[in-house]
Amino acid sequence: MNRFVAAERALRSAAPHQLVDAVRGVLCDDYAAKAVDVFMADYGLTVLRSVSVPPDPPESLPVHRSPAGRAFGAQEPFAEKCGDGRVCVHLPVTVRGDRLGVLSVTMPSADQAEECLAELTEIAEVLGHELIVADRDTDLYLQARRRERLTLAAEMQWQLLPGRSCSRPEYALGGQLEPAYAVFGDNFDWSATADHLMLYITNGMGEGIEASLLTTLGINALRNARRAGISIADQAALADQAIYAHYRGSVHLSVLLLDLDLTTGRLQVVDAGSPQMLRLRERNVTPVGFEAQLPLGMFEETDYVAQEFHVEPGDRLVFVSDGVYGVAAPGGETYGERALARAITSTSLLPAAEVPGAVLRELSGHRGPTEPDDDALVVCLDWFGRP
Repeated sequence: MNRFVAAERALRSAAPHQLVDAVRGVLCDDYAAKAVDVFMADYGLTVLRSVSVPPDPPESLPVHRSPAGRAFGAQEPFAEKCGDGRVCVHLPVTVRGDRLGVLSVTMPSADQAEECLAELTEIAEVLGHELIVADRDTDLYLQARRRERLTLAAEMQWQLLPGRSCSRPEYALGGQLEPAYAVFGDNFDWSATADHLMLYITNGMGEGIEASLLTTLGINALRNARRAGISIADQAALADQAIYAHYRGSVHLSVLLLDLDLTTGRLQVVDAGSPQMLRLRERNVTPVGFEAQLPLGMFEETDYVAQEFHVEPGDRLVFVSDGVYGVAAPGGETYGERALARAITSTSLLPAAEVPGAVLRELSGHRGPTEPDDDALVVCLDWFGRP
């Protein structure tokens, strides 16, 4: 049995809470590694936190100013000289485009690091898959992502998400919620088949736990309808009925539903509320408006109609909630379309997974020191077209 197969087998057979011990043991024994650490990206994507067992305190590394953060951002291995001839190789831990963290492996020499770099990269990928599976059975890796405690509403919202990013040859997706540790109503969801990508951008009415409960009901109603194999217009209608049946029109859920045909680039859209879509094409940002329809849950048995839109290879679609475009600066000026267009243009060279965080950082700068009074959500979709 070669050493990579042994490493893969060790990870797949390890108990969920012992993945770090398993990867550390096999890399030290079979690859002569001197030290091995696993870092998880926190909810705000500002730090990488080591996976440690309490009471041991986790180590935190900045995402934007550290060698490990460089590997995380570039999604490529990065070698750091550590003294005494040793080299620390930082490897992105990513699953189908969803960026989880970094595997850091200290090797005795640069030659040894280069010799086994390809296998270490594959081991980091296997580790990512095992971390996703392990989350079903242990809180260890979710706890590592927290530099502070989440509110209950935020706990519910993050558990709803399919991930923070994903990619396929046809497209790349990334999304981010702020304030990451206290978000309550905004959310996004996606699901892909061989030929379709469905995407929901939601903005729940209200605050705190009540907004989170509304979004939870809405997202699960949409998923239930989607998994029945019906169109997005009918998905909206069924979710509308579910929300109205529970709240009797006292609250509503704003949602933008999209169904992208991966073979043609044809996009079907139901615009039922406040989330907005902007298109970046050849460095020109254009707001894309659709026929406004009623938010979900306002009235009994509302009918919804899907509109069509076509995206071209190279297009970038950015979706934002009203917590982004409605934010006011200390002087009272709202963020608005111009500032949002500038932020989207300035991030045009970033991959889709990094765009939401970059736009939200610009939003924070615009808002100034004042505390946000609403959630902010940004989702970025890059369309490459089917090869």
